[in-house]
Order: sequence, then C-alpha cells, then structure tokens
Amino acid sequence: MKTEVPPARRWILAICCAALCGLLASTAAPSAWPQAAQPGPQQTPAGPRQPSTPAASPQSKKLPFGKPITTSTEMTLVDTSVLDPLGRIVTGLRQDNFRVFEDGVEQETVYFASDDVPVSIGVIFDMSGSMADKIQKSRNAAVQFFRTANPQDEFFLVDFNDRAELITPFTGDVDQLQNQLMYTAAHGMTALYDGVYLGLSQMRSAHHERKALLIISDGGDNHSRYTETDIRRFVQESDVQIYAIGLFEPNGGPTPEEQHGPALLADLTQLTGGRMFVVQNLSELPDISTKISMELRNQYVLGYIPSNRSQDGKWRKIKVRLRPPRGLPPLTVYAKTGYYGAGH
Repeated sequence: MKTEVPPARRWILAICCAALCGLLASTAAPSAWPQAAQPGPQQTPAGPRQPSTPAASPQSKKLPFGKPITTSTEMTLVDTSVLDPLGRIVTGLRQDNFRVFEDGVEQETVYFASDDVPVSIGVIFDMSGSMADKIQKSRNAAVQFFRTANPQDEFFLVDFNDRAELITPFTGDVDQLQNQLMYTAAHGMTALYDGVYLGLSQMRSAHHERKALLIISDGGDNHSRYTETDIRRFVQESDVQIYAIGLFEPNGGPTPEEQHGPALLADLTQLTGGRMFVVQNLSELPDISTKISMELRNQYVLGYIPSNRSQDGKWRKIKVRLRPPRGLPPLTVYAKTGYYGAGH
C-alpha cells in the first residue's frame, strides 16, 4: 500500500535535504586559507637562503627563526654584527636602525630578527709543524669556543697539515670534540686552502640555517691542491660566515706564504661578514674564543627581496649601513659583502 506524505512534511523534508547537500558541498570544497609552504632541502649554497616559488603563486614561507612571511620570490638574508669602538657587541637595535643596499640601490627590509638561534659551526684547526709550540693553548681555545656556544649548536672538526681531514662530523657532543683535539700532534706542512674547502663542503650536511667556520691557524698555505682563487670563489658561493684566530709570527714569519697569511685570512673573513682576531699573547686565546662565540649568538638578521629580479648570475654587492639611536658612539657593522644572483 502506498502511503501519502502530507504536504507540510514534504516541505520540511525538502528543506533538510537542501541543507544536507550544502553541508556536503562545503566540506568537499578546498579551503580558502593559504597553506604554509613546507621547507625543502637547500639546493645550492649561493645567494639567498630561501628556495624560490613561482611568481604566479605566492606562498607563506617559514623563515629560519620560525616567523612566517609571504613572498613570491627569493629572500636574501644578511647576518650582521654591530660593535662599539671598544669592540663590544651592541644589542637592542631595531629594524629601522638598519639600511641595506644592493649594488648601491637601497632595499626594503621585510624581515628582521635578533634571536639567539642554533648555528652549524665548523672548526678548521691548523696542525702543521709550525704550530707545535702553540698547540696546547690553541686546543684549549677551541674547547672554550665549543663550551660557550649555544647548547643547541652543532659542530664538526677539520684539521690540516700536509692534507686536510674531517676528524669529527657534525655533533653536539663537546666532550667528543675535546677528546679528538687532545690526541692529535702538530707536524708537516700547511694545507690551509684544502682545510677551508673541506669545511665549506661539509656545510652541505648542516642541520641549521645559519652556518659559520672558525679557522685557527698561524700562517699562510704552502701545501694545498686548491689555490687561493679556488677558495675565494667557493667562499663567495657559500652562505657561510668565516671567523679566524691568527697566531702569526712577528713580521709575518720567514716565508712568503706565512707573510701572506694575515692578509689572506682577513680577506676571507671580511668577504663573509666575519672577523679575524690577531693573537698578540697566547694567554688571550680563551677570551678571544669566547668573544667569537658570543658574537655569533648576538647577531641581527636582515631580510630583503632584491629589487633586481634579473637572473643573470652576476655578483651583487651588499652594504649594510646604520641609523643608530642618538647618543651612541660611532658603531661598526660587519656583514657579508655580496652574493651571486640567481642563474649562477
């Protein structure tokens, strides 16, 4: 027998069916809120740190310190240290205290941070024969550097004499690094360029966005396969800050290579925004190591999207200038001097 549904009930059933269909359609439709881009592996060490996204589909990017920002192109990040006339670290500056120029054109700073974040650090340690009388205090300086770093930092150790060798891959175990340093003897010649090359190559397996090398050496190179030109080029292509502790002989030493050592290390550090510290007295080594460690923990990071969008692969010069608050003495800025643009 066929049962007749009253008109009023048919009307109620129609409304319920329409509401149910609408609900199903809304849950099946894609969300209108943007999804955060998942960070991928860094493909090349040169230039901006962030992987590029197509200009037609901007996405939300998560920068190294966890602060999302929306962009449709690569961002260049510049690690920056600020020191007073006595060489002390200046903290507490704001974004509007900095101006960033690329090839002479001022850029808009769209990202700013001054957090103490973990760093991937490589120590490039000179074990050549000329270090024999300085080796123990140099070891102590390296250990002091490890122990005053951010507890979440990771380190590797490369030493060099006739050849460069990776002694300890990335680790957070300071005791392991200390033990490795204590059981090596100084002998042979100085393959400094090979040590720097090996250190920069090791950075490809770094786990942190920020990267730095600390070179501890007493002179120039006299036994490398790589040349100074090779190393300079590799440094320019790598987004790695270089610091150096120079234990130089008076007047640079007896050989042309040793006399060239101070200029070489000063040039590499300046290129990357790091610094070279010349040791006048071996007793200063622990303090210098602590100073470098603290400087790495108190840097500003400036981010900008280059106004030059051409992918010509050319070297682009960077200059960071200050607009310091009133009442401060003259301040000095250390930042990398440039990078290779996309297409390199």
